Amino acid sequence: MKKMLSIMLFVLATQTANGAEALFQGLLQSLPENPEVVILELTLLPGQVGNPHRHDAWVYVYVLEGAVDMQVEGGPVTRVSTGEMFLEGPEDIHVMNNNASTMEQARFLAILIKDANKPVVLPAN
Repeated sequence: MKKMLSIMLFVLATQTANGAEALFQGLLQSLPENPEVVILELTLLPGQVGNPHRHDAWVYVYVLEGAVDMQVEGGPVTRVSTGEMFLEGPEDIHVMNNNASTMEQARFLAILIKDANKPVVLPAN
């Protein structure tokens, strides 16, 4: 899996070097012993409010459509719009992930880097 992650990072770096715009760039603080990448596409209906939860993972959220109000415990509410990203760390409790619109759906990708033996979503406590 580490080889797969290295290949993904190489491809992203190569695309950036060839003129593509980097959406996010940052060093990984640490990888779990059994690293796994999970990519989820989520849709929030108009006005939909998410439940508090956490991930024992690095989570990179990329908004595909609409806008989502995001907040981790102790942090500010951040409106993340189409083409923007939001980052959650393994210790963060995700207290808000609400569709910012009551009229249109919002879609986003959640890219998780986690231990393969851990669940994707955990209770907030």
